Amino acid sequence: MTPLTELFDESIVWHLPGKSTMADDYQGRDATLAYFGQIGERTGGTFQAELKDLFAADDGRVVGLQRSTGDREGKHLDVGNCIVFELKDGKVVDGREHFNDLYAWDEFWS
Repeated sequence: MTPLTELFDESIVWHLPGKSTMADDYQGRDATLAYFGQIGERTGGTFQAELKDLFAADDGRVVGLQRSTGDREGKHLDVGNCIVFELKDGKVVDGREHFNDLYAWDEFWS
């Protein structure tokens, strides 16, 4: 988590869509890192986010394409997703996750 602590602004807001128990707007770096910790804990450490590509825009945004996999309570997750990062002064101030199959993401966490 140390690299994320250095990369995320203290006031970051992390947006996770959907209807699962994980869906929320996480306010601040501590809440955002706690969300990531929950993912690891609830999947017994099986969760993997494999970065596929990164795209930078001139407006301070970066889009990361990834494949997310994991196992939990007999369920297997395998979804494509992207995260739109907004940067200010070299720090991430906003993160928005988008899923190719939000229903699969929600079902995995239900």
